[in-house]
Amino acid sequence: MTDSRALFIGRFQPFHKGHLAMAKRILAKHDELIIGIGSAQYSHTGENPFTAAERFEMIHRALDEEGIRRYHILPIPDTHVHSVWVGHVLSLVPKFDAVYTNSPLVIRLFKERGIPVVSLPMVEREELSGTEVRKRMYKDGDWASLVPPSVVAYIKEIDGLQRIKETYKYSTPYGTRESSDE
Repeated sequence: MTDSRALFIGRFQPFHKGHLAMAKRILAKHDELIIGIGSAQYSHTGENPFTAAERFEMIHRALDEEGIRRYHILPIPDTHVHSVWVGHVLSLVPKFDAVYTNSPLVIRLFKERGIPVVSLPMVEREELSGTEVRKRMYKDGDWASLVPPSVVAYIKEIDGLQRIKETYKYSTPYGTRESSDE
C-alpha cells in the first residue's frame, strides 16, 4: 500500500453499519480516509434529520469505537449547481487519490473531472440504508440493529427518535401527511 488518501462522501443520516463497513474497506486500500458529510447545511427535515455536527459526532464515535484512527471528517454543503460542485468539494477537502460513493450523480460529476471514483456496493443495501433506518425509527421498528452501538447511544442522547417522528410527520415517504384544517 502506497501513501494514499480516499474521500468517502455521503449524507450519513444517520451513520449506520453499512457506512462503517465501507469505511473499513476503504482503509484496507488507503492510508487515510476523509469522510465528507454531504448536504451539511440541512437538518431537521425528513430526509436530513440530523445536523452536520451531530453526524460528525456519530461518525467520530463509531470509528473510535472500532479503534479506527486514520480519518478526518469534514462538512460539505451543497451548492445546487452540479457543474461547480466538484470544484467546491476540492476547495474544502485535502488532496485525495480516489472518491468512494454510491451516488450515481457524485460518480458522474467526479468522473467528468477526471478524478478516480470507486463505487463499493454496500453490504445488504436494501436493509442498510439511511432511508431504512429512518423509516424504522419513525415506525418504532428495530433500527438499533442497523447502526453501531455508539450511534444508538448518541441518537438517544440527542432525542433523535423524537426528532424523526416530528420531522416525518410532515413528510410523505413513510406515511401520509396528518390532516390539517388549512
